[in-house]
Amino acid sequence: MKIHSAISFVILWQMTSLVLSRPDANKPLILTDLIEQGKIEEARNLAEVRFKTSQAPKLLSYSGYFNVDKTYDSNIFFWFFPSEYSLNDPVIMWLQGGPGWSSLNGLFMENGPFISSSNGSIELRDTYWSKNHSVLYVDQPVGTGFSYTSQGGYVQNQTILGVYLYNVLIQFFQLFPQLQSNTFFIAGESYAGKYIPSIGNVISKRNINAKIKINLQGLMIGNGYVDPENQIIYSDYLYQLGLVDLNEKQLIKKYEDEIINYIKNNNFLAAGNALDSLVTGYTQKPLILNITGLTSVYNFLLLHEVNQTWTKFVTNKEIRKLIHVGNVKFGEMKQTVEKNLWLDIAKSEATILSRLLDHYRVLLYSGQDDIIIAYPTTVNFLKRLNFTASQEYKHAKRRIWRVENEIAGYRKTAGNLTEVLVRNAGHMVPADQPRWSYNLIYNFIRKAD
Repeated sequence: MKIHSAISFVILWQMTSLVLSRPDANKPLILTDLIEQGKIEEARNLAEVRFKTSQAPKLLSYSGYFNVDKTYDSNIFFWFFPSEYSLNDPVIMWLQGGPGWSSLNGLFMENGPFISSSNGSIELRDTYWSKNHSVLYVDQPVGTGFSYTSQGGYVQNQTILGVYLYNVLIQFFQLFPQLQSNTFFIAGESYAGKYIPSIGNVISKRNINAKIKINLQGLMIGNGYVDPENQIIYSDYLYQLGLVDLNEKQLIKKYEDEIINYIKNNNFLAAGNALDSLVTGYTQKPLILNITGLTSVYNFLLLHEVNQTWTKFVTNKEIRKLIHVGNVKFGEMKQTVEKNLWLDIAKSEATILSRLLDHYRVLLYSGQDDIIIAYPTTVNFLKRLNFTASQEYKHAKRRIWRVENEIAGYRKTAGNLTEVLVRNAGHMVPADQPRWSYNLIYNFIRKAD
């Protein structure tokens, strides 16, 4: 009799879930109103992703939208994977760079549980972060991936971006209150090297008087674009790799000097344009690729562009309903996101990062084979960073980092700062070295050597 009652309850719960989700199946699931009304259980139930086994591996996850600005109807998409091991495990928020790259790149290509095969089917990745961490993937700023806003709502600076991400986190921890006391880390790569200090700064300030205090413990930045003025140093690096000759090196150096001069004179429009021409390639094929003939500035060993078959999966009509994005088009406004942040591209977040280093642990890791944010560019800005342990960093001993007797890279620690070079990896380190990068973040989070 008890078994029958339990089964009946489960069936009733599933039927209720379907009834609740059906009305909004073709519209984006915005959870903010339910959260504000205190209907937390209903919001969580609606947000649960329920794949069929024929569609994707069955893992517990939640997705939907948080409204971050009602004036402009700005809504940020998230996809959350609770830890498979324990709900007491650390929480990580993953941010992709760009600007304008969806964090689903990280989910499907780097550190998430899903991986897309060549035929487009979704399989379980061997090594992924949500085995022992709860991981929140966020499409930001608004207009990125499945996130959207109305005209006039696009982010134009890091200040607003940080506030929007803070709004996301407050709603997230309201939706999952059992995670509020867990240790929390912000992670990401590339242009997220600017996003991460921005949101870290907002958390640090708001935590003082906030009702919900975010238990921020650290920042993890991969191949991070943080301080453009001190990271535009490609000419020597490319020459030493043998990818350019002396004349080409001098041409690239001319561009570098021009960009730095623009930055020093606060001409950020011209600096962004020159960076676009030299290396970022937002609107054109950059000079560095034209000179070297390389396929990508993200890995100088790459022979072909990486096939992103996962985009077919998330834009499939049935899958869109299951991940609660409704009729929102994926990545449609990427260029608009870039355009609105154009004046921000050459600005630095180094001062904010230096302040955060006095209160939080920071990991900066670099793939050895990257060009656009190469290891020397990270070291160059770090040695100029003014923080409590800056002198200690300059004299710190570099150590070999091994994973199961393999030389995974090299690391250096000073105060709250850990700097790591990851061997045989490009710009997207977790994609190229999933096992090593998992070891890296697992041990950093747990303060293990």
